[in-house]
Amino acid sequence: MTLSDAEITDEMDSWQRFADALRADDKALFKEMLGLSYEYFPAIQARDSPFPAEALLMSLVLMQHKTIVWLAAEVERLKAAKDARLDT
Repeated sequence: MTLSDAEITDEMDSWQRFADALRADDKALFKEMLGLSYEYFPAIQARDSPFPAEALLMSLVLMQHKTIVWLAAEVERLKAAKDARLDT
């Protein structure tokens, strides 16, 4: 059983009360993060689970991991560039 579009959308909408309880800056970040998870909509939909939140949360974890990996690579690139300037 795959998740329907409506089930996924309902799950995302169900987090509105959580978002409403956050401070304004956190609320904006949370809504942005939740909105970005639509990039993974096909993967969320493919998840065979009676709990739509599992697939939604996994997509958010994946998004965070991608950001961390990118930032780590960027830090290494900047360090290498700095070291190269110091060596010349």
